Amino acid sequence: MTSRMLSLLALFSALSAVGAAVKIPAIVGSVAFDVFPALLAAALLGSGAGAMVGALGHLLSALIAGFPLGPMHVLIAIEMAILVYIFGVLYKKNKKGTAGILFILANAFAAPLPFIILMNKAFYAAVVPSLLIGSIINTVIALIAIPRLKAFFKQDLMNKDVRL
Repeated sequence: MTSRMLSLLALFSALSAVGAAVKIPAIVGSVAFDVFPALLAAALLGSGAGAMVGALGHLLSALIAGFPLGPMHVLIAIEMAILVYIFGVLYKKNKKGTAGILFILANAFAAPLPFIILMNKAFYAAVVPSLLIGSIINTVIALIAIPRLKAFFKQDLMNKDVRL
C-alpha cells in the first residue's frame, strides 16, 4: 500500500468520523452521515478501501452515540463492510444505479434482519424507517459526489483495489 493510498484512506475515515457526528433524529436512535465517505472510497479507491472505511465509520458513529447496542455494533460494522464492498464492485462494473438501489435496500431491510432474533420484531419494524431514510440520504450524496470527485483521482489509483 502506497503512502498516497494510506493518506486517502485516512482522509475518507476522517470524513466518516465527521459524518458520524452529524446526526438527524430518527424513530430509533439517529441517522448519521458516516456511510457516504465509505461509498466514495469504494467507488474512487476500490471496494476493499470502501469496506474498511465503512466498518470504521460505523464504529465511530456508534462510539459517538455511546454504543447503544453494545457488542452488536461489531456485527453491524461487518455488515456495513460487506455492503460497501458490494457497492464498490457494482459501481466499478458501471452498474451505478444497481449499486445504489442494492445498497439502500440491503442496508435498510436485510442488514437489520439479525436483530429480529437478537432483539424482536418490534425493534426491526422501528429501526427500518430510520435506516431507509439514512441509506437514501447517504447513497444520494455519494452518487452525486463521486462523478465530481473522479477528476481529482488519477486513473491508475482508481483501478487498484485495497485487499482486506
